[in-house]
Amino acid sequence: MKNIKSKEEFLRANKSIPGGVNSPVRAFKSVNIDPVFIEKAKGTKITDIDGNEYIDFVASWGPLILGHANNTILEAINKAAAKGTSYGAPTTIETEMAELICEMMPSIEKVRMVNSGTEATMSAVRLARGYTKRECIVKFIGNYHGHGDYFLIKAGSGALTFGLPDSPGVTEGNAKDTLLAEYNNIESVEKLFAERGNEIAAVIVEPVAGNMGVIPPKKGFLEGLRTITEKHNSILIFDEVITGFRLAKGGAQEYFGVMPDLTTIGKIIGGGLPVGAYGGRKEIMDNLAPEGAVYQAGTLSGNPLAMAAGVAMLKTLKNTKGIYEELERKAAKLEAGLTKNIALSKTNAIVNRVGSMMTMFFTDAKNVSTFDEAMSCDTGKYAEYFNLSLNAGIYIAPSQFEAMFVSVAHTDDDIDKIIEANYNALTK
Repeated sequence: MKNIKSKEEFLRANKSIPGGVNSPVRAFKSVNIDPVFIEKAKGTKITDIDGNEYIDFVASWGPLILGHANNTILEAINKAAAKGTSYGAPTTIETEMAELICEMMPSIEKVRMVNSGTEATMSAVRLARGYTKRECIVKFIGNYHGHGDYFLIKAGSGALTFGLPDSPGVTEGNAKDTLLAEYNNIESVEKLFAERGNEIAAVIVEPVAGNMGVIPPKKGFLEGLRTITEKHNSILIFDEVITGFRLAKGGAQEYFGVMPDLTTIGKIIGGGLPVGAYGGRKEIMDNLAPEGAVYQAGTLSGNPLAMAAGVAMLKTLKNTKGIYEELERKAAKLEAGLTKNIALSKTNAIVNRVGSMMTMFFTDAKNVSTFDEAMSCDTGKYAEYFNLSLNAGIYIAPSQFEAMFVSVAHTDDDIDKIIEANYNALTK
C-alpha cells in the first residue's frame, strides 16, 4: 500500500504543528508508522491522499454512528450554513437540541451546550464543586475525561494515594484535589470516602471505560457509586461523551439503569462537528450563571451548524425503529468472528464489547476488567496487527487502548471483510 503523499504531508505538518498532528493519537507513534492523511469519506469508507481506501471502524472516535457524510446530516448542516455560521446570540435550534437531550437522556432535566467533551467535563466538575462547596474530586485510573488539569493525574506509589501530575504544566495543587480510585474496585472508592468524604464534591466516571480499551463495569460497580455518593451528599458524574446515545437512546445510564446527578456528552450530539454538553438535575443546573453564581461561558457554544447536525442526528436515532437492535446484531457478529479467529489461530487475545464499541486486547489474561490488566497487554503485537489490518484496507484505532466502533452504515459485507482480515493478520 503506497503512502508517499502521506509521508510528505507529515513532514510538512511537523514544520508548523507540534508533532505534526492536532491530537497525539493521530501521530501513530504506538503503531510505529507515520500516519495516513485522509482526503474524503462516505458511508463506511475513508480514502487517504494516496488514494488508498479503507473500511473505517474508528468513526472519528465514535460520533459517526450513522457513517461518514450521512445525507440527512449534510442537508441539515448545509441548510444552517446558508443562514450564517455563528451569531453569538440565542437561537431556537439550541432549545430544540436541549429539549431532545432532556427527553432522551433519563437523568437530564436541564442542559448547557459547550464546544468539546473536555469543556463539558471541566464545567461539570466546577458546577459540582460550586453546588457542594467542596473541592476534591474522585476519578479513576485509566478513565479519560479530556485534558483539563485535574484530569491529567496518575497514581503515585499506590492507587489510593494522592495523585501526581501526569503532564508538565499540571500543578501539584490540582493533583492534590484529585483523588484516585481503581475502576471496577468499589472498595477503593469506599476507602476514599471513609477518609475524605466530607471534602469530596464529585465522583466522575466513564460508565464504560473507553480510553484504556473498552472495559465494561462489573456488576454492582455503578450501583455502588450511586449508593456511596448519595450517602455522602456528593455528585455522581457520568462522562458519557463516548457512550451517550451510542449504547442506547438514553446512553449508558439507560443501558445499565443507574442515574447520575450530572452527565457530560459530546461526539454524537454534534453529528461529527465540534460539540459538548453537560446536564443534570434542575436544582444543580440552576446554579449556573446567569441563574446562579457558577460561571461558564462560550462564544461558540450552541453553534448553529453543530446544533443543526446534532438535532438531525438525535431525531434519526430517536425515530428510527430498531436502530439499536441492528447495531447490536452487527457488533455481536463482529465480536463472534474475532473471538472465533482468536481460538483458531491460538492467539493470546480477548475481545471486550459493550453494545457497538469493542476492543481486542492482545493478552494472555482471561479477562481485562482493570487498568493494570489493560496495561499488561502486548502493545508490540497490537502494532503488528494494526499494520497488517491497514494494509488489508481496514482502518482501526492506532492504539491498543482505544475502541472500535460499529456504525449503522456498516454492512454485513463490511463485517465479513474485517473478520477475514483479522484472521489473516492473526495467522500471518
